[in-house]
Amino acid sequence: MVQVTVRLADAMETSLITLYGKAIDARMNPTVLGDTMAARAVEKIDYDFERLKMSAKIAPNAAARAKHFDEWTSEFLAKHERATVVHLGAGLDSRVWRVDPGPGVTWYDVDYAEVIDVRSKIFPERDNYRMIASSVTAPQWLHQIPVGAPTLIVAEGLTMYLRREEGHALFRRIIDHFPRGVIAFDAQNWVAIRLINLRLTRVFGAPLLNWGINDPHELERIDPRLHCTDAVSALSAPSAAALSRSVKIFARLTRPIPALRDLGLYLRYEFDDATGLDARARSPRRCAASDQLRAGPVRW
Repeated sequence: MVQVTVRLADAMETSLITLYGKAIDARMNPTVLGDTMAARAVEKIDYDFERLKMSAKIAPNAAARAKHFDEWTSEFLAKHERATVVHLGAGLDSRVWRVDPGPGVTWYDVDYAEVIDVRSKIFPERDNYRMIASSVTAPQWLHQIPVGAPTLIVAEGLTMYLRREEGHALFRRIIDHFPRGVIAFDAQNWVAIRLINLRLTRVFGAPLLNWGINDPHELERIDPRLHCTDAVSALSAPSAAALSRSVKIFARLTRPIPALRDLGLYLRYEFDDATGLDARARSPRRCAASDQLRAGPVRW
């Protein structure tokens, strides 16, 4: 087999961490995600994966996060036979093949040109699937995606690499471009940002994470058209049930401590330009899950 030489810089290189984690998980029994395409992709890549310090102990964490967003994506597509899905910061993830949307769905993966080049060499083509080579913070990529169909924006493992002002501007551009839709992404609070940056510094020589989100309502305040509908602690999400006993014990012990319980959050927001004009005058919709997280323990 002729291998693809991969040399990605800075935050782009972290896409190899999640790919390798899913590949390791795919070879485990039981497996959380069962992403055999990730396992085959790793075999095609010429790269020293050992330097990433990914092990069978922590690999299921990456798989569990991906599984959660696969399920949210499938849930959206079950409601919308014709739709547009935009996977921002897609990295080397094979979500479009795992979810396998129907013929009425057009799917776009957006990432840096270097990452898109690797994707084109390790993954096959498929109908109604496009790749856009662009930084997600550049406004031009939006002009390549038509509007009209219900739209899902998925941004797994992205927001923490942006600066706060970049993230706010990105969300505003999305809801300016698309008339209505859903944005689903994960976030880490400031405690997690500091802890993960310590590990990234050991592996890559520098901290890479920037934006920590402690309050899911932060994004509602940047634009009245954006409404939080779900905020789920990564430690208590349904997909976390497949994780190790030690992770479950940690989740139970940290429930009374918000800073540790909410190290990672899975967030979902709806937006609709028809609701923006008078939203500030109405009683705000509340993100019930995040309020529950702050009010008391989440039941498994």
